[in-house]
Amino acid sequence: MRLELLALAAFAAGAFSAAAAHENQSESDVQIKSTQVAGSVYVLEGQGGNIGACVGEDGILIVDDQFAALSEKIRAALKALNPGPLQFILNTHHHGDHVGGNPVFGKEGTIIAHENVRTRVSTPQQRGDRTTEPLERSGWPVVTFEDNVHVHFNGEDIRFIHLPAGHTDGDAIVFFPKANVVHMGDLLFTGRFPFIDTDGGGTVEGYMKNLAWVMFNMPATAQFIPGHGSLATMDDVKAMHEMIRETSAYVKKLMAENKNLGDIKKAGIPPEFKSFEWEFISGDKWLETLYTAYSK
Repeated sequence: MRLELLALAAFAAGAFSAAAAHENQSESDVQIKSTQVAGSVYVLEGQGGNIGACVGEDGILIVDDQFAALSEKIRAALKALNPGPLQFILNTHHHGDHVGGNPVFGKEGTIIAHENVRTRVSTPQQRGDRTTEPLERSGWPVVTFEDNVHVHFNGEDIRFIHLPAGHTDGDAIVFFPKANVVHMGDLLFTGRFPFIDTDGGGTVEGYMKNLAWVMFNMPATAQFIPGHGSLATMDDVKAMHEMIRETSAYVKKLMAENKNLGDIKKAGIPPEFKSFEWEFISGDKWLETLYTAYSK
């Protein structure tokens, strides 16, 4: 948990490089854990965003790649699943704990992402008073798309689908229909308040609408790989959607009563949603996110 929090803090501060993410820790402490989700699809947990992997006779496809400093460990974990070549890297969005390994793995396979992801990883990004430099050119997506793209690989007709600005403006989910698995990127933090990157184009309303889209368009029986947290089900997606809808209505009501942010924090998060609190985003932080979103 501590390593994951440090990684999250790094991308929230705009530190989209492996060096910044590891400034106060050693990658030697990180272990990569591989778990079969269904069929040819696995999840790799280490530090940062969960990696999806599709392995089979065509080789290896991964969804996100954590940090460059972990690339050898990630490569070893993938080779233990399948000795074939890495063919494709799909980026769910541009944050460093999901694309930090791009400069390494982009020399081995083809990086695919929404066009906004290429724009953000290839240009300086500003968050507050911090500027994040672009990734090395080998880490830029080679294939970009506007709405969706299909990748036919290892017997899967993989659907890579862009959704409107939610967590960022480049969010895309990955659906493996044969395995019945969806990689959500950071459009799902299992049982936790999500991070909305407004500097990266994210919006609270968009995040909520994207969850609703998933609820109506993905199979109810699917398994979900979240950006952070444990494997999830549609019930977890619905719970996240309900939490955002209810807490948004709560904050809007208090704002209509001329309550300021201090008043709203004093009132606190509704008790039924306190279980979503965690070290990175407390109830106060989530209330502030909502207040800021609806003050515009």
